[in-house]
Amino acid sequence: MPRSRHGGRHELGQNDLHDPRTIRAIVDLVRPTSGPIVEIGAGRGAVTEPLSRLGRPLTAVELDEHRVAALRRTLPTVDVVHADATRWRLPRATRVVVGNLPFHVTTPLLRQLLVAPAWQHAVLLLQWEVARKRAGVGGSTMLTAQVAPWFEARLHARVPASSFRPRPSVDGGLLGLTRRRHPLVGPRDRRAYEAFVRDVFTGRGHGVPEVVGRASDTSRALVQRTCRDLGIRRDALPRDLTPEQWAGLWSVSRSSRSGPGTSDA
Repeated sequence: MPRSRHGGRHELGQNDLHDPRTIRAIVDLVRPTSGPIVEIGAGRGAVTEPLSRLGRPLTAVELDEHRVAALRRTLPTVDVVHADATRWRLPRATRVVVGNLPFHVTTPLLRQLLVAPAWQHAVLLLQWEVARKRAGVGGSTMLTAQVAPWFEARLHARVPASSFRPRPSVDGGLLGLTRRRHPLVGPRDRRAYEAFVRDVFTGRGHGVPEVVGRASDTSRALVQRTCRDLGIRRDALPRDLTPEQWAGLWSVSRSSRSGPGTSDA
């Protein structure tokens, strides 16, 4: 296939999935969901084609203009969009997002997705270590903690590097995200909550109780009592906290913070 005007495989991060087992796993995760589907980075259509057989509205987003033309010829029932997914706005009607995300733009695509409204489920193929972190395996990152009140994450499988062409230097990981029906933190508090998590992750102190006491105007006695009630050890680190523990800490510190956010995602 000719070189895209946007660059070659390296510039576009094109690592096409060709492993039938992983493709089936992705489709099987999408099958029990409902509503319109958007696939990010459709590539040659290895996942697009079986998704189209589910009989639901399907939009495939692809940057390579040659692949877009080929997909439009071979999959006429699919709405194939020629766009850069990092700049393309997800339609509000979307209920499921699927994507073999280019490894070099994984973080911006994830951040964009996690603030987009309406969608309910996502099945994403990411770098293995990124998928593990986003699922909170081995401890959460700051980004994971910031979005956990609104989304549940599950690591479904490790995908060997041999499952891709060309073969990348690292394995992939199949990550599932589901929007919580009942968020642990109100959507209007999202920006303030994210700032609170950032302050705790970057704050000084020996253990979460001390850091939270310093990061907010909440009395240390109240913070310590809350930590005991939530089962948070004195030497716990931010990465050790569960979504429920983060939400509990936020609930006692929110009264001392001003300027709640307005994001509805």
